[in-house]
Amino acid sequence: MIRVQGLRCGYGASDVLRDVDLEIPEGGMIGVLGPNGSGKTTLLHVLCGILAPWEGRVWVEGCDLRTTSIRWRAQRMASVAQRPAVTFPFRCLSVVLMGRYPHLSRWGGYTAQDLDAAMGAMEQTGTLALAERLITEVSGGEAQRVAIARALAQDPSILLLDEATSSLDVARKIQVFDLLAQKNREQGTTIVCAMHDLNLAALYCDRLIFLKDGGIALDGTTYALFTSENLSAIYETPVMVSKHPVTMDPQAHFVPGRPDRPSTVGIHRHGPKRRDG
Repeated sequence: MIRVQGLRCGYGASDVLRDVDLEIPEGGMIGVLGPNGSGKTTLLHVLCGILAPWEGRVWVEGCDLRTTSIRWRAQRMASVAQRPAVTFPFRCLSVVLMGRYPHLSRWGGYTAQDLDAAMGAMEQTGTLALAERLITEVSGGEAQRVAIARALAQDPSILLLDEATSSLDVARKIQVFDLLAQKNREQGTTIVCAMHDLNLAALYCDRLIFLKDGGIALDGTTYALFTSENLSAIYETPVMVSKHPVTMDPQAHFVPGRPDRPSTVGIHRHGPKRRDG
């Protein structure tokens, strides 16, 4: 589905990613993780064609991304940024309908099918009640769910998410990722998520890619990579891993206190204070 070879890219005169080789098969649900500044957003920008590589090539569905049009890419890939990009007072329904634009005929307008797709995406994301409200008058979390609905209405075969649920509360995060997992499982949608939430990634992603120091530090199945040793090395802080009590997926527990202190020091320091007398 996606192949990256010899990628080097960045901004200005500074490299962000170097010598990156990567293959993402059709139907994968993949988490891209790593410390701040490791290149997660940059990688997604390259994959969707926003940022051109300095070196290397990217193929999507067998086509060199350099030779494809914006319309071709938009018919196959949808992306959701960390914050909604719409700042004009459009109705939320109008924002979601923008996802249908790549599928319009050259001279045609939105059809009943486009409206159904938009309304269906809003229903799935719990935003149907916001349809007539202005995007500038809803909360940040609501606006983000509208942005996710727009991407789903686009009906992509590849969905690229850049911290797309970071502004949502816990319940909404789970609802969105349950929906994404359903799209991945039932429709074969390839999903690539740049994330900071390790535990959310472990619950939903079957493969993890860890970026660090300008390249891919680890790449493999969630169960193989999600270990205390790997996570502690990637994030340079003590991390303990245990199994989720219901799903049995691995889950991370960060240890309070300085990384150079024994873990028990941090735990005791943050425990309840003793009251004498």
